[in-house]
Amino acid sequence: MTSAGYTLKDRNFWKVMLSMLLASMLIFSNMYAVQPLLPVFVEEFGVSVSVSSLSLSLTIVGLIIGLIVLGFLSDRNGRVFYIKYSLLLSSIPFLVIPFVESFSLLLLLRFIQGFVLAGVPAAAIAYISEETGRKYVSFAVALYISSNALGGMLGRVLTGYLSDKYSWQTSFTVFGISGLLIFAAVVFLLPQSRNFQASNLSFSRDIEEYSYHLKNPSMLIVFGLGAILQLSFTGVWTYLPFHLQDSPYDMSLQAISYLFFAYGLGVIGSPLAGRMAGYFGLGRVRVFGVFILSSGIFMTLSLSVPLVIIGLCIACLGFFIAHSLTAATVGQEAEHHKGSASSLYLVSYYIGVALGSSLLGSIWDLGGWTGLVLLTGTIPLVYLVIVTIYRRNRSIN
Repeated sequence: MTSAGYTLKDRNFWKVMLSMLLASMLIFSNMYAVQPLLPVFVEEFGVSVSVSSLSLSLTIVGLIIGLIVLGFLSDRNGRVFYIKYSLLLSSIPFLVIPFVESFSLLLLLRFIQGFVLAGVPAAAIAYISEETGRKYVSFAVALYISSNALGGMLGRVLTGYLSDKYSWQTSFTVFGISGLLIFAAVVFLLPQSRNFQASNLSFSRDIEEYSYHLKNPSMLIVFGLGAILQLSFTGVWTYLPFHLQDSPYDMSLQAISYLFFAYGLGVIGSPLAGRMAGYFGLGRVRVFGVFILSSGIFMTLSLSVPLVIIGLCIACLGFFIAHSLTAATVGQEAEHHKGSASSLYLVSYYIGVALGSSLLGSIWDLGGWTGLVLLTGTIPLVYLVIVTIYRRNRSIN
């Protein structure tokens, strides 16, 4: 027998939200903390730009595997265990990495960290949906998603600031200790599940659910857009520190890290997209978001720092508008097994992160910032054109 979900009047509702906000901020700050440090790794470990970027992309590969494995297990064993111990286990590598002298070992630890990081995103939205009253689920999930952007922003900004002022090892130690403190807070605050119902589906049945969506052209288009958006967005932010440390900018790591405050527009972009979609339609606003993203990316070609900053802000706004509505489209396009559809979208989304952080390294080596920007700004627009032509031909036939 299930219990009524928590409402805004319940103290446990706010305990749930505080726990999930802290957990989400920690997970996403841990995930992206290395992004400002890529030039530092190149200099300190004597590796190439592409190898340095593996410190992010291998974390994402671990996360993708973790989303599949831990999402599957959380449907059987409950949500709270995976949320709590994801926080604990993902903090430990940050306490170990500062003492590592081999970059290969650093990459291995980041891969392991990515896998255990997945416990929170694999279980969080399901936990919120199960334990929150139906009337308040959308509000609770929106808060959780906003904290994703906030965590990613804080991780990048704090790492850049602490590394420039002290050392990158200090920043990692701070993240590790903060993680242990947040783990203790969540253990104390997060209520046990009251409405969790273990899945009785076999492993083969789960695979069937996944394959159902992979045979649906409409779903594949949505998954592909998620990957393309993140590939372009991650590519810009991954190689931005290398670009701005060179002339004519000659910016410090601390100054570059402040540019990640542009991510704050993600907190605005998601709810703004929902409101705009109500007036103009989801599809139109999503296309608008893609054009805004590409426009902002192209603006970063400027030699003027203020114009680069404005371009980054515009790109962030466009990305979060397009991403939030693409994620919403998953629920509309999936006729059955909506949970597995959401999982696949997350997987495609993070595949885009992995590709954007490492695959584009060769583009950076060959064409520099100009080549990277032209590619990342053009790919989303080309994808829209291809999808439009495909759908038009399909409707005619």
